[in-house]
Amino acid sequence: MKHNQKRREGRMVFSVLATVVAGAALASVSPGAEPVTSYAPVAVKGSFQETMARMKAAKPKVMASAAALLEARYDLSDRPATGVTMSRGKAIQEGIRTKLPHGVTWDQLSGMAPQDIRDKSLFPKGFLPLPHPNHAEGGMVFPQYHIDEIKLQEARDLTRFDLDYDLPTHFLPDYPPAMFLTTRPDLGDVSQGKVVTIDNYFELFNGILNPKQIEGMRLLVTPFPQQQFNQTFDRRSARPHRGVTCFDCHVNGHTNAATHLVGDIRPQEFRHGLDTPPLRGVNIQRLFGSQRALKTVEDFTEFEQRAAYFDGDPVIATKKGVNILDRGSQVHFMAEMEQILDFPPAPKLDIFGKLDPSLATKAELRGQAVFFGKGRCAECHPAPYYTDNTMHDLKTERFFKPQMAGGRMAAGDGPIKTFPLRGIKDSPPYLHDRRLLTLEDTVEFFNLVTGVKLTSQEKKDVVAFLRCL
Repeated sequence: MKHNQKRREGRMVFSVLATVVAGAALASVSPGAEPVTSYAPVAVKGSFQETMARMKAAKPKVMASAAALLEARYDLSDRPATGVTMSRGKAIQEGIRTKLPHGVTWDQLSGMAPQDIRDKSLFPKGFLPLPHPNHAEGGMVFPQYHIDEIKLQEARDLTRFDLDYDLPTHFLPDYPPAMFLTTRPDLGDVSQGKVVTIDNYFELFNGILNPKQIEGMRLLVTPFPQQQFNQTFDRRSARPHRGVTCFDCHVNGHTNAATHLVGDIRPQEFRHGLDTPPLRGVNIQRLFGSQRALKTVEDFTEFEQRAAYFDGDPVIATKKGVNILDRGSQVHFMAEMEQILDFPPAPKLDIFGKLDPSLATKAELRGQAVFFGKGRCAECHPAPYYTDNTMHDLKTERFFKPQMAGGRMAAGDGPIKTFPLRGIKDSPPYLHDRRLLTLEDTVEFFNLVTGVKLTSQEKKDVVAFLRCL
């Protein structure tokens, strides 16, 4: 009797809680509004031509808004560093480009408590999450020089009719980037100064790669349907499209800084912007995917084709033409090719990943001492590859109040992956969402967020050291 009574009381409590939760959910939806959902609409409303005309008409306003946001946050001028280049010769940009709030200096800011910075709204806007150029829409967006090259080689047009890439070209990586192999370090850059595509991969790598790796390379440069580039009516290309390749973002196994939104966060305004990371050195990495739920590069390769290409929505993937790869052969071949993509040479580093004192300058050696000492950088980025292969939550929300900017709700980043710093000067912009344009910005950001209070000279020295990696 008592047992049954307790069960009835338990059911009543559960019923009341369910009613409260349901009522709260309904209360959050405005009358007549669509309820929040994790799923994208499958059926297209209206004709493709109507959709394209509407988005084309809206494009100038969309891009003007994106440009205004960047201009408000950053100094976007072209100021290359003297005598410092990426692996194929492109000059890197120098100087802090994040604009400070009026009336404060970097030293003053780093001396303040996070709560004071938050209460006085002094956290630099350039340190907030960077939105996608059209955050409400999202999707893959490519720099113009890559669009031009792929159109030239393959007659495949990666232009989107609804938006363009946003950051200026001088803040982006070398194009085409150099390509290095762990299996043939004696060859140096094996790209021969070309963008590797389906048109030239065989002539470039026959005799250098084994047959499995060549097949893996073929798959990495083969177009497959993707959310914005496919044959359906809700694509964002003017004509039906063959799709994108892995190397459209990871050009030559590196990156062209193409952007997207991560597929594993909802709702849309909370999704992180994405900076395409290099594939260089994936052989020493152990966590993949935005939330690092994938533990091998094979997992990641398979997941990209099944879900990440389609905003993490397998229903949409099926509709638009998901590419199901065979795990035992195709996935393995692609992964084997990815695993031999090497970091660029770092002639000043010894076999332990530290500076050779006979080759380094005094500033670089001082920077190394700060990196491994006062700056505490090495606690997350230990030598020789400068990653601890895990994730860390920087708790940036200590410094600002939740706010909407460019369609992106800034409310903290959560745990983010410790990316390798080997070859870091080759892969601007920085952090997981492109918000830091230079190495100087990056040092200033971490100086503030970690509270290590580096001096101006120490910051310069750390930048000098990072350029050696």
